[in-house]
Amino acid sequence: MARISPDTPELVDEGIVEVRTAELGGYTVDFLTIKQQFDMSDMLRGLPGDQCHCPHWGVVTRGAMTVRYADHEETARTGDVYYMPPGHVPAFEVGTQLIMFSPTEDVQATDEAIKRNLAALQGA
Repeated sequence: MARISPDTPELVDEGIVEVRTAELGGYTVDFLTIKQQFDMSDMLRGLPGDQCHCPHWGVVTRGAMTVRYADHEETARTGDVYYMPPGHVPAFEVGTQLIMFSPTEDVQATDEAIKRNLAALQGA
């Protein structure tokens, strides 16, 4: 059985978020801990509509996440299970923790944009 836990040693600390990631059966599984309140708008620049076009499923284990769509927004809080369809921009409260499942093939373009935009914001 393939598995991942919050103790997975492959920790990536980007300053605003800590991420532990693994691939399981074609899905990327992320344990995220949000260290600063932030909106993903700047991280998604360069993607179509400056939005994430990868679907995500998961659970908020602590805190809250508000997700904007073209015509509305929704908030998931501690204990909520969520689905984010393509075309979203999430924002997080400080201290939020969540587990997120994303189709690995679909999330690659989003991950590349986030890395590129994060490096630009950090002056790299």
